Amino acid sequence: MTNAGPDIIKTSGEKVKFSFTKLRRSLKKSGASDAIVSAIINEIKDELYQGISTKELYNRAYAMLKDYRGAYASRYSLKKAIYELGPSGFAFEKYVAEILRINGYKITLNPILQGKCVTHEIDIIATRDSGRHLIECKFHSEEGRKCDVKIPLYIKSRFDDIYAFEKSHEHDKGWLVTNTQFTQDALSYGKCAGLKLLSWNYPEEGSLKELIDKSMIYPVTSSTILSSSEKQFLLDRGIILGSQLLNKDFLLDHSGISEERKKRIISEFRNLCNKELNA
Repeated sequence: MTNAGPDIIKTSGEKVKFSFTKLRRSLKKSGASDAIVSAIINEIKDELYQGISTKELYNRAYAMLKDYRGAYASRYSLKKAIYELGPSGFAFEKYVAEILRINGYKITLNPILQGKCVTHEIDIIATRDSGRHLIECKFHSEEGRKCDVKIPLYIKSRFDDIYAFEKSHEHDKGWLVTNTQFTQDALSYGKCAGLKLLSWNYPEEGSLKELIDKSMIYPVTSSTILSSSEKQFLLDRGIILGSQLLNKDFLLDHSGISEERKKRIISEFRNLCNKELNA
């Protein structure tokens, strides 16, 4: 099988060449075996046509993974699950905070810091060893939107106002985290200004997607069984992570879920958070 394929249409409207290599890589990250991945690729290969959308390809691969095992589909649909954390963005902040916490950071959510000119509410302060990291999260609930250069410019000016008041920030580092992508200008500015940028696929090593896969922290919106209203019911009660739901599974009773579905949901999240899924 050659890697070349037809032109496909991304969510942004951009036309790109389909890549079997990228599809195989994304399917493998779901935890599916080589045999399952090959079977799905062979089936999708016969369904490709010029101008097919990435959304249609994703839906087809998702459906086939779900037929094999729900946890595979949940991992494959992780990016979509994060979009469902909206619209306010607060759930995304808490989600990022939990990822950092499991990676050894001490976390403070939404502190108020004094700047030289005004006070600032910061999304997250993360500390580890002698370093303090001021972190702002930019959440987009619409697929295809990018974080342009205006956002890091604004965030950097806020951090600079705080640093000007504190006068000493030798070990500090400012971060901007988004669930989508940065424009090239935003990336160039971040690098030049010393602002750490973290997005779904940036940087190449240590991206948000990579941190989530490594940490095995999945949001409740990853479920293939819960309905949209049931997911929102849990989010409204502060349940952001699948692991939190496992510790408070009585909330499933409160939302009117049957005992049989409750067992399936609990099993799904236990499998999802298990690093050793058997194919």
